[in-house]
Amino acid sequence: MRAQNSSAFRLGMRHGIPIMLGYLAVSFALGISARNAGLNVVQAGIASLTNMASAGEYAGFQVIRERSGLIEAALMTLVANARYLLMSCALSQKLASDLRTPHRLLLGMTVTDEMFALSVSVPGKLNPWYPYGMFTVSATGWTVGTMLGVVVGNALPARLVSALSVSLFGMFLAAIVPKARQDRFIRALILISMALSGLCALLPGLRTLSSGMRVILLTVLISAMAALVRPVDGEAADA
Repeated sequence: MRAQNSSAFRLGMRHGIPIMLGYLAVSFALGISARNAGLNVVQAGIASLTNMASAGEYAGFQVIRERSGLIEAALMTLVANARYLLMSCALSQKLASDLRTPHRLLLGMTVTDEMFALSVSVPGKLNPWYPYGMFTVSATGWTVGTMLGVVVGNALPARLVSALSVSLFGMFLAAIVPKARQDRFIRALILISMALSGLCALLPGLRTLSSGMRVILLTVLISAMAALVRPVDGEAADA
């Protein structure tokens, strides 16, 4: 058993190298955002290591930058990272029934989009040491990239740091544009969300809310509307 775990761990580390390289670039931009929020290198590194979520971290850094409350920060990151709840439920079906609770809790830390995709594609039951290996390598790249972003952000001129911050929005565009081109419904939802976001920033009452709270409300509202208008068929989703 120890030999199998060691082999699975090494395989996970090998498969985690490409993920690490991608994370290094993305988390660098997050480091810029962390620096703009007033976090130092150690604080940003801990935030990245314990979150491992680009959208959730960016939302959290924005809440910190705006000096919002802890409840708003918790709600913001919960909404931004809600998809990981579904991924965890799906991943649990790949685990052996006798796998102990400590392993199940630790596996929750390894659920990111990329590591989830590789973990669920493993034939048969998932050896937890495989995602542990991926996480060890990937988390290193993610954390180091964030810390480098803070260091570089502290050393570069303010104008250049502001320009580098735009790269994170480019990452979000890269995530939504392909889906928007393929699906009219998703394209319509994106346009609706942009329009409503603009209105919320102008309308009396709503504009007094912090940007973080507006994002939370719009995310819940638009997601609920999309689920009602075009629910996902369970059998089609499983296929």
